[in-house]
Parts: sequence; C-alpha cells; structure tokens
Amino acid sequence: MPRLEIDLNEEPHESGDLYPIDWDDIVEYDGPAHQLDYDLVWDDGSQDGVQGDGSDGQLGGGADEAQGDGAATNDVNIPWLQGAAAAIDGLRKRKHYPDDLKIAIYLDLLAKTDPPVLRRGVTKSVSEKFGVPLRVVQAIWKNGQDGGIQRIVNKYSKNCGRKRVLVDLEAIKNIPLKQCSTFQDLANALGVKKSTLYNCFKEGYFRRHTNDLKFSLTDPNKIARVKYCLSMMDALSLSFNPMYNIVYIDEKWFYRTRKNQKYYLANDEERPQRTVKSKNFIEKVMFLAVVTRPRYDANGNCTFDGKIGIFPFVTVEPAKRKSPNRERGELITKAMTSVTKDVSREFLINKVLPALKAKWPAEERGMPIFIQQDNARTHIAVDDPAFVQAAQADGWDIRLTCQPPNSPDLNVLDLGFFAAIQALFEKGTPNNITEILQKVDEAYQNYPVERSNRIFLTQQCCMMEIMKHNGGQHYNIPHMKKKTLERQGRLPITLKCPLQLHNQAMQFIAT
Repeated sequence: MPRLEIDLNEEPHESGDLYPIDWDDIVEYDGPAHQLDYDLVWDDGSQDGVQGDGSDGQLGGGADEAQGDGAATNDVNIPWLQGAAAAIDGLRKRKHYPDDLKIAIYLDLLAKTDPPVLRRGVTKSVSEKFGVPLRVVQAIWKNGQDGGIQRIVNKYSKNCGRKRVLVDLEAIKNIPLKQCSTFQDLANALGVKKSTLYNCFKEGYFRRHTNDLKFSLTDPNKIARVKYCLSMMDALSLSFNPMYNIVYIDEKWFYRTRKNQKYYLANDEERPQRTVKSKNFIEKVMFLAVVTRPRYDANGNCTFDGKIGIFPFVTVEPAKRKSPNRERGELITKAMTSVTKDVSREFLINKVLPALKAKWPAEERGMPIFIQQDNARTHIAVDDPAFVQAAQADGWDIRLTCQPPNSPDLNVLDLGFFAAIQALFEKGTPNNITEILQKVDEAYQNYPVERSNRIFLTQQCCMMEIMKHNGGQHYNIPHMKKKTLERQGRLPITLKCPLQLHNQAMQFIAT
C-alpha cells in the first residue's frame, strides 16, 4: 500500500475525498444477510418507529453486545445456565482454590501451548473455561514453570493456623491421683489450658478411667482363689468344666428408686418430680436368686433356661389398724428388715430345694449337684443337718459349698446377672413393695437365656485372669466377642487353659 502524502497544516479532506466509492462496481448480494459485515436495521414498516424486538433495532452486534456478556446472560431464562453462572460467580469470590482444580488448570495450559512459551489467548480461554480469574491462571502457570506440581498445590496444611501447644503427657504419670480427677485439676497441674487438655483427650493421647473399690485379699485368700480355679478344670485336657451341675445362689437388695436418676428430656419439658419421705429410708426388698447354666440340644435350641427362681424376703400379715389405703385386718406385704441364719435355712429347704428338684432336667437326676453360696455370716454351714437331710431325700445328691472368701467374681450372679436384671428392673416405676416384687420377677423371667449363658464363659475368662495374677483381683475382665461367635455358631462351651498358665498356678499354690 503506497504511503499517503499528508500535510498537517492543510485543512482535512471531506469524507470520501481520499478514497471515493465507485458505486458502479457494487453489485447485488444474493447470499444470507447474517454473513454481511454491516450493521443491519430491521424495518417492519411500522409507523411508530418501533424497530423489531430490540430496543435499538440492532441484531447480533448491537447494544446487547456493547453491554457485555453479563447483560446478555441475565436476559436468558435457562435454569441450568443461570445455575452455572451463579456457581461461577461464587467461585470467583474464593481466595483459595482446591488442588485438583489448580492441577486441572495447569494441565489444560500445558495441552494448549509449548512450554516455556505461553501462546496468546490461552490464559483467557482457560480462565473462561474453569471460571477463575485471569490472574489466577497466570499465577498457576508461573508456579508450575518454576517448580512443577509441588509449587501449584496448597501448602496451608503445613504452614497455616495457630502453632500447636505442646503438652508433656508423660508428666501425667507423676501427678498425684487426687489431682487427676477433673480436667481443671489436671490442667492446673500440667500448666496448660483446660481446652488444650480436652483437645488432647479427644485425640486419644490419654484416657478416662472409672475406678471401683474391691475387697482386700490376704495371702490365704489368693491361694484359695487359685485352688478354686484349678478345681474347675480338667487335669488332663486343661479345659474348664461346663459347670452344668453348679447352682449359684446369692442375695441382693432392690430399691424402689434411686437417689439420683438420669433422664433425657426435651428442652421445654419440665423435670420429673420424685419424692420420698426420707432419702435414707427408701423402700427396698431383698431377694434370693438361684441360677444355673442353661442347656441346649444339638440344634442349638434351649431345653432348660437355668432359672431356678428368685425369692423375696417378705412377710404377709394382716394390717393392725385402719388407714386411708386399707381396712383393718387386710393382708399387707412387708419386707424383712433382717435375715438370720434360721431364715436362710428355711428358704433353702422350703423354697430353693423344691424349685430345684421341680425344674432340674430329668436325665441329670442322681448326678451330684453343688449349690454355691458366699461366706456371709447368715448362711448355714455346708454340713447343716436339716439341709443335708432334705437335700439327700428322694434319691437326690445335692450338696452345699462355699466360694472362696472375698470373691464375688467367682459367682455368676455378682459377675453380671444381678447388674443385668437391675437394669431391667429400673425400666419400670414401682410405687410400693408389691410392685417391686412384680417388677423384679418380670426382669428375672425376661432376661435372655443367651446372655445368661455368656456369663458362664465370662467366669471362665476371669478364672484364667485370676491365675495370671496369682489370685489377685485387680484385672480387666477380658472380652472374647461372645455375641459374634454365637451368631456365627462358633461359641464354645468351655475354654482351655494354656499349659504355661496352669504350671504357673500349680507353682503358686505349692509355694
């Protein structure tokens, strides 16, 4: 194209003087109108000057294009497009972007250019594709060229946030137990904040322990406990006896209500109003429970639930005087305030033995049956003449034995049965002694047989722990997932004691 001779001192030429249009060379155009490069104005012949659908009468590159993409998008009523636009707007406001998005942007840049030269227009197209600002795309490209993917990903997990407060948790072992009962006391002893210590507790750096009191044992008590465990074991196979011929008896108090009871209430619900005449004299009844191990057939069906009975220590007598609740002479139930040796003998002879003989499996009649009791002073001697006479009558061989002193863990009732029926009993709300008797009997009868059978296996685990600790009582009750094994049909009847543990127990009682 030749250079133009222009003198800035001269007056400018009129439009068309330099390059005049030759109208003779322009011919008619037969193609579609949208391929022309002119701004077309639609004229529908109206007289009021309204030009088509647009406000300025332009199609395509009119005022809508001049307003930008935002105005054009707002005029379109497409739900998914509006949702995408809203998502892009929300993404633009973010200061930090996830690693997978930044890596995808960098890979898209690499696919559209030849490193290290970034082609023109690539950053803009990638920015519009992912809906992120242009500067973010440029920063990702720069960081990627300097250090690769490692420079692109976020590093906030290592370098951001408040510095962690270090707590010397080993110092907890040297703090007296009296200062370890609450979070506040322990935090003061460690010299840290309570919230910091609680965060360490939630992360599992130390644990909460509920400690219970146990009987003190003498050396003869420990030896007696180990001997008892060995007596429950077969000397050849080192497996524990199934204990089908052992009947456990023990007494327990059941109170009408607790002094403190936990409930879960709604926010606007009033708290329950529980009242008694005296907190120190809440109505209670003592029960004598008798259980043995359940029996199952070859198919796993229960043939004997092992529940001999539960007998309350109460008396029934006529009322001595009239009251608003009853007439004079009406029979009322009263709890026994004291249980003597004579009362224990009467219950064993007149209640326990008849129930035992009535419910015991017929095929096991004539075999030795041992009734195990604890060493309470109100219990009768194992060779009590009246009991022996009643126990040996009618061809029965029933004997009375005592468990080792201070050993509630060797009685299935104290080991788990009483705690279970206590929980079932407290689900009811008895108001008097008669209802206490009814609720306790329902809890006893409704206790599942499967759980009762598991307690006998737990006792065998406890006996092995007793031998491990040389007759001691400070051990954790082991768990063997009995429910899972029972569901899989692999629950054993007895457990086998390791030979090394058996030798250790034998050596302990020998010394």
